[in-house]
Amino acid sequence: MTIKQLQYIVTVAEEGNITAAAKKLFIAQPSLTTAIRELEAEYNITIFMRSNKGIKLTSEGEEFLGYARQVLEQAKLIDERYTGKESGKLKFFVSAQHYSFAVEAFVELLKKSGADKYEFHMRETQTFNIIDDVAHLRSEIGILYLNKFNEEVIRKTLRDNNLSFTPLFKAEPHVFIGKNSPLAKKKYLTLKDLKPYPRLSYEQGSHNSFYFAEEILSTVDCDKELVVLDRATLFNMLIGLDGYTICSGVINEELNGPNIIAKKLKVDDYMEIGYILPQSIHPSHLTSEYIDILKSLTKKK
Repeated sequence: MTIKQLQYIVTVAEEGNITAAAKKLFIAQPSLTTAIRELEAEYNITIFMRSNKGIKLTSEGEEFLGYARQVLEQAKLIDERYTGKESGKLKFFVSAQHYSFAVEAFVELLKKSGADKYEFHMRETQTFNIIDDVAHLRSEIGILYLNKFNEEVIRKTLRDNNLSFTPLFKAEPHVFIGKNSPLAKKKYLTLKDLKPYPRLSYEQGSHNSFYFAEEILSTVDCDKELVVLDRATLFNMLIGLDGYTICSGVINEELNGPNIIAKKLKVDDYMEIGYILPQSIHPSHLTSEYIDILKSLTKKK
């Protein structure tokens, strides 16, 4: 095994195509294919499945890719420390449901890193995509919730993808509304209170199952439904249309502004919010730091 071979594996996985990877690496395609096959033979594993449609990581290939990235990261640190070469970009990738504390932790991590060059991705996305991103190592960590309705399905999906779930905190259900909403003066809200108003939820794409909904109580009948893709649109509609969305109640005014408020929803339910990681890969130092910041921000929730 060589560092160059590991770089080949990572590049092919990122490109999803041998030809494209060879061009990016400035190497002949047959030479790249030979290098990968020699590495597979050395460890008696199959890293990629090959077909007419291209290549895809096998389950052991996904595990190997995680280790390869860690080795390359450590090799880069050694090289920078002892040769004085200019460092490359610091990289970190998160996939999450739409939680302000996750963004706040992301911002704090970037500030703490002190990096002059970086490429950080904060991907607020659909629930299934979060699981898929972490399972296929496009993100180091994912953040989502479990409750009594979705837990069985989500935990099975995590097990099937060799992922672990670690709780951060358990939240009572709340409702986000605009500060000038007709509901804003109430001490707490009930489902009956919400009935006349538009309910906002996040689009879940082709995996639009109730079990993958970002909002609890998604099966409750509602006459006025608004489905959005991003947080800014959702907040604008909460304000402009006197809408509501059911949530954890955790909000950061500095990041989200003063016009959105949270009211407790009087229902027998909960949201257990936590993070998911690959079971077979040790977290990177940035992932561990991010988790520490998450714990610090949510310990009083």
